Amino acid sequence: MSMSTLPAWIWIFYYLFLLITLGTALFRLIRQNGKAYSAIAFAAALTIPPVAFFSSIGRQEGTNEWQHFISELQIGALWAVYVLAGFLYLFIWWALMITEKRDRKRTLTQ
Repeated sequence: MSMSTLPAWIWIFYYLFLLITLGTALFRLIRQNGKAYSAIAFAAALTIPPVAFFSSIGRQEGTNEWQHFISELQIGALWAVYVLAGFLYLFIWWALMITEKRDRKRTLTQ
């Protein structure tokens, strides 16, 4: 049985994003910056990979992880909705964090 998978560079970006998010969220938790939001980001970054991995184990032969995720999302699978919501939260969390840092720099220079 041969399973297809995504290219290695996609996995590198995927896990690098999650590792950087884990580290940043933990750092912000320790420094008490946006504690609740950082705790949610930490929990999401910690739980998304195992949920996606274990849910992708039984995918059909010949489909990669992305195709399986999209097909499961179309039928409303709870795990796929969780993974999508988790990544949306992480992207928004990063955008707000970067915006906050940029605004803080602007107020310091004025």
